[in-house]
Amino acid sequence: MDLCGPMRTQSLGGKKYVLVIVDDYTRYTWVKFPRSKDETPDVLITFLKTTQVNLQKQVKILRTDNGTKFKNKTVEEYLESVGISHQYSAARTPQQNGIVERRNRTLVEAARTMLSQSELPLFLWAEAISTACHTQNRSMIHRRFQKTPYALINNRTPTIKYFHVFGCTCYVLNDRENLNKFSAKADEGIFVGYSSTSSAYRVYLKKSKTVIESVNSRTCTSREQIRWRFVVYF
Repeated sequence: MDLCGPMRTQSLGGKKYVLVIVDDYTRYTWVKFPRSKDETPDVLITFLKTTQVNLQKQVKILRTDNGTKFKNKTVEEYLESVGISHQYSAARTPQQNGIVERRNRTLVEAARTMLSQSELPLFLWAEAISTACHTQNRSMIHRRFQKTPYALINNRTPTIKYFHVFGCTCYVLNDRENLNKFSAKADEGIFVGYSSTSSAYRVYLKKSKTVIESVNSRTCTSREQIRWRFVVYF
């Protein structure tokens, strides 16, 4: 794992760092977004506990650099209590931790391209990185096994039918407000990713400048936008 940051622009939720975690065997990747370096030990410990329960597999070795964000008393005491070995790369030798360093660069470059192409504000960088991680886990092929990381770690083929273009226009059913009979029933938004806790999409609402999760949404291509501006939900 590796911590990247601080970013010059805070995310919509006030995050400034991204913690990239890669499984050495399957190359499956997770991303977490701490607000500061001080949160890294707590985020790391919570991730290890949750992942081991979800996958029913024991983490054996943790590989990081020599930064104080990983090399501290809190992390060492926890790893020692559960029997996880901690390996460090040599000082000023990031190539020894090259797997996660390259994945870190891949995610950041993908997010930069996505934000540039969609012309979205930079404070949505965390949503872009999370979406890039989600799609790459389900689409990139492991050269040794000729399978995606998702297929290797979950023992099933992923579906990509629900994928949409990052930054496309979408319309979300407005079921959060008490509307009268002639109020608009859909809010215009921007598709910014997939929920990590439920089967829902993440949408940035232009009106309230917030990100919500919803399944009652419809994404549009440029040709469909005019037609769907007058969409009616029954």
